[in-house]
Amino acid sequence: MGTLPESYGNFDLVKRVKLDFTDVTVSKWRSRKSGLSVVHLDYEGEPMTIGIDGPHSSDLLPAPIVNGYFVVGTENNLANRGFSNGTNAWTDTDHTAYTISTAGEQGFLQLLPIYMDHILYPTITKAGFMTEVHHIDGKGQDSGVVYSEMQGRENTSGDLMALHSQRLVNHADSAYRSETGGLMEALRVLTSKQIKKYHETYYVPHNISLIVAGKLSSGTTSLLDVVQNKVETRIAEHGQDNGPRPTGWKRPFVETPSASRPSIEETIKRTVEFPEKDESMGELVLTFLGPPPNAFLERRAIEMLGNYLTSSTVAPLNKEYVEIEQPLCGYFYFGEDTRATRVDLPVYIGSVPTEHLDTFDAKLKESLQRIVKEGIDMERMTMILNREERQLRSKLESAKGDTFSGSIITDFLYGAEDGSNLKESMNDIKQFTELRGWSSESWTSLLQKYYIDAHPVIIIGKPSPALVDSLEKDEKARISQQIERLGPEGLKDAENKLEAAKAEHDRPIPTEMLTSFPVPDVKSISWIPVQSLQEIGAGRKPQRPATAAQDLEKHITSDGSPLPFFVQYDHVESDFVSVSAIFSLEKIPKHLRPLVTVYLSSFFSLRVKRQSGENLSHEEVVNKLEDETVSYDVGLGMSNAFTDTFRVSLKVETAHYETAVAWLKDLICGAQFEKDRLQIVIAKIQQSLPEMKRNGDNILGSLWAELVYNEDSTSRAGSVMSQLEHIPRLAKQLHESPLEVIAQFEEIRKHLTDPTTARFSVAGNVLGLEKPRSIWAKHFGEKHPGTELSPVPLAANTLSAIGKSPAKKAIVMTLPTIESSYVTHTARGIQGFDHPEYAVVRVTSEVLSATESYLWRYIRGSGLAYGAYVSPDVESGLLSFTLYRSSNSLGAFHEAAKVVKGLVDRSIELDQTTIDAAKSSIVYGVTKNVATPGRAALVSFSNQALKGVPKTYQVDLLEKYQAVTKEDILAALEKYFLPLFIPSSSVNVTVTAPSKAEQVVEGLNAAGFDVEQRALEVDPDEVEEGEESESGSDSESESDSDSEEEYR
Repeated sequence: MGTLPESYGNFDLVKRVKLDFTDVTVSKWRSRKSGLSVVHLDYEGEPMTIGIDGPHSSDLLPAPIVNGYFVVGTENNLANRGFSNGTNAWTDTDHTAYTISTAGEQGFLQLLPIYMDHILYPTITKAGFMTEVHHIDGKGQDSGVVYSEMQGRENTSGDLMALHSQRLVNHADSAYRSETGGLMEALRVLTSKQIKKYHETYYVPHNISLIVAGKLSSGTTSLLDVVQNKVETRIAEHGQDNGPRPTGWKRPFVETPSASRPSIEETIKRTVEFPEKDESMGELVLTFLGPPPNAFLERRAIEMLGNYLTSSTVAPLNKEYVEIEQPLCGYFYFGEDTRATRVDLPVYIGSVPTEHLDTFDAKLKESLQRIVKEGIDMERMTMILNREERQLRSKLESAKGDTFSGSIITDFLYGAEDGSNLKESMNDIKQFTELRGWSSESWTSLLQKYYIDAHPVIIIGKPSPALVDSLEKDEKARISQQIERLGPEGLKDAENKLEAAKAEHDRPIPTEMLTSFPVPDVKSISWIPVQSLQEIGAGRKPQRPATAAQDLEKHITSDGSPLPFFVQYDHVESDFVSVSAIFSLEKIPKHLRPLVTVYLSSFFSLRVKRQSGENLSHEEVVNKLEDETVSYDVGLGMSNAFTDTFRVSLKVETAHYETAVAWLKDLICGAQFEKDRLQIVIAKIQQSLPEMKRNGDNILGSLWAELVYNEDSTSRAGSVMSQLEHIPRLAKQLHESPLEVIAQFEEIRKHLTDPTTARFSVAGNVLGLEKPRSIWAKHFGEKHPGTELSPVPLAANTLSAIGKSPAKKAIVMTLPTIESSYVTHTARGIQGFDHPEYAVVRVTSEVLSATESYLWRYIRGSGLAYGAYVSPDVESGLLSFTLYRSSNSLGAFHEAAKVVKGLVDRSIELDQTTIDAAKSSIVYGVTKNVATPGRAALVSFSNQALKGVPKTYQVDLLEKYQAVTKEDILAALEKYFLPLFIPSSSVNVTVTAPSKAEQVVEGLNAAGFDVEQRALEVDPDEVEEGEESESGSDSESESDSDSEEEYR
């Protein structure tokens, strides 16, 4: 990289930091004209950007005026064309961050000026406010995107406790007291004029930092050139080029009353009730005040102290409170919230039996005092510091931007304006080195100072059945009064205003505006190279031809004889290597399937007899794993697919490759099932269930899986509602007949270790391994003789009768802990990873679900739900339409049906620009899923070993996506997507608030569904006696940002 100038146009270089432990260079710039800050994290990787404003505001700003046009959704539609998946935003107490990521810099630099225009100069209209924030519909119901989100959050235990805590910790004039999402009562009276005033005050250039992370071909100057010539000119046009510190400006939080954060002079303790009919478990949060935000070493030390106390089953607090036969809680979490003057140090404690809630804080203080008295186990603390550093270095290979963006944001909010805090805030390795020199007394002094001598604010979260009933009663009464107040004319007027707002929201974007923003060339994207070699096992016939890189093949074949079992090697540039074992669960008997959850939970918590003959206690197992690995993990399947397989993974530094393979063998084959350890594992699961069943998503997935899968499905058997039924029985059986239970776990292992089901993976720096193949023969050769490899079990094989032919059935369950609805409609789709229609179905689903596309505009844009999307699952052959946090799920369903029917009958236009944007957005999804060495290797293994498709299958599909035509999409809509909205070809699962259940049931019946209504009410005493509770079954886990959802 060339030498950066000291200034560029209006921008002066404030600080340049070159980190010596990774290839990241940070340069911070500020405009002397507008005060706009620009920070570039320069490293190899696709560019992403984070634009932040200092204080909180709504994260849902309407569209900007772009080139003279007022058009809603412009920035997201253009983002979709630029190899992105739209913009996003999050709001914290002290800032709002607007984010966008692109595949390649061409689309990024094109989009940047429009992205900044969207933030600085939105058109905040009454129509936009109605759809995005709040409105009353023609039936007198409250809706809106923000309102839907808060309806799903406001009365949850976490939100109620957090609000009470921050109001007690902070004084009356502090902005830290705010509920940044907006309380429903406040949203109902908020106006667009108030939002405009707020935006004018705080959305100003000198209160914004533009953070760009990733490599630009021409370096930082190409970024500054765009900002100088296309952003600064717009700022000047609006008369906002008033310098870094306009007259009267005060830096939010730092120079306002919020900066005053006096000590908590005495312990404050309050009880907050939350709606829940199961009174068995509650929660606590203790909030202490910590050091200043620029005390980087001390803050890191506090973080490491929290890890020491709680990070594993052998951590002091976990041993005393969680890893016991009758747990006093389910988990601890020591957190930190960055604030001006001094940070907050919240301690979260979950799944606490209600009889212990009032005395828990006193007992915890006694435990911490004892730890101080006994001193810190310095050997374990050193191990924690070493492991944290290994994990940091591992993260730097895959997520440099995410690793440092938090530090950059905090520096903008609270750091010295001359950038003098920046390097120290990012110098994690130096901090770890310094902390290794600390003594036991240094650590105990820290614990004493911040968690024992200091007074906390204590919030006890207590479940309340009475609150469930009162919330339902009060909401119905409020709606009734609202309808009466408005009267027929008022309701009609509300409906007309809403329809007018929706029409304004749906105004088409001029085609010439979109087409003037060219779709980048896919060839501009660079792909991470993966060398791959697959050994299917001596004597086995390959299911499909496999390709192998010559370098890798030579390296593997020169190391001993061919293996008698399946191993795939995927080489990428890395300092680490991951080894995994994947076993089929297909042959496990039905009666044992619910026990797989316990087997998973106990996997790293049992005594192990090693191949060497050494016997390790469960504490020794955990300590050694923590000391010798970067990470270790066990679960069902990979990337939310193949959930009828069992996966174990360990990631280590390359030098510890054999250590990882040996651990894999010992953990699978040498674990000792014993009553005492199983009892503790089962007790922990049982204690966590009340908290898990308060989550609408969990229950939705559980009911859905019960409906569409049969009893051979492992994920169904491991669901929340299935576990509510089976775990208490298992606990009782273990107490009465421990040998029977132990025999059941041994039987699970026998099926698990069947040689015909095993597939092993080696991913990472394979060429750097001295003995990549012979080590497997040494540790697994005897256990896995050459036998025929069984097929990978697929979800399609465990569909229930309804799953195979979805029709008419609907289940509506009321959940007292939520106030909105979570919904899934399911129909048959395409099945098979190489299905010839996959490209068409994938593009069609993106046409419907993309940001600012049809479902977004008609549902989210109408304020009917916070999220709505369709998703094909080619493993099961099912297609689903899902609503998330919906304030009006029936209205959202009918709007979605109207859209699809309208597209099919051509009454709603399907324009080419929407198709182009959908294809471009898919490119971003494909790129993201192979954007790091680890992900690229994972996709290579999943493709070849599990899906039976080529290594580069997703990249190869890009050409097929481009070939999809408008007629192809319209045909797919009619053939696959329209049946989602026809009861005779679909099923429905709805989890909703008690106050909404009657309306939902009536609406689904009227639509043509046969509705079964349920209520989730579990009596803990009855469950413990072994009686059946309301049962259901599993959810497939919610996809995360690193999932392979794109490719299922």
